[in-house]
Amino acid sequence: MSKFIQAFLTGLFFTFILDFFLFLGIYENYIKKYNIEVYYNILFADHQNIYIFLTCSLLIGFIIIYIGKKIAVSFMSLLFISVFATLIPSLGYSVAEALLMQKAVTIHTNKFTYYGNLYYSGRKNITFYDYDLKKVIILNKNTIK
Repeated sequence: MSKFIQAFLTGLFFTFILDFFLFLGIYENYIKKYNIEVYYNILFADHQNIYIFLTCSLLIGFIIIYIGKKIAVSFMSLLFISVFATLIPSLGYSVAEALLMQKAVTIHTNKFTYYGNLYYSGRKNITFYDYDLKKVIILNKNTIK
């Protein structure tokens, strides 16, 4: 097997592990906090950017295979510590909030207009906190204009 393919496959492996723990922190500290009805697998799959994933895989694989062991171990340790930090509730919530939440959003349906924070936009539903109602509501994406 060529070194390039070995680097790419190694990068895929490590990037997948890093992604897993990143989304685990998001799921545990944000999705569960707001009781959002989404499975971990759907959250993981729907929020993957294939270009970023492949770029990170190439970069990580290149660093592990071609760069010296001390630098590779230091770099990977830093990455793992950073990603595992999302398992800390406040950090995981902050990362998820930056990735998933939209603040001060107006949503129009056929009958009503809602103003508040969009907590999560799923495949079929939107989890939304309405400022006027002062509660979390679930809106079907088909009813939104």
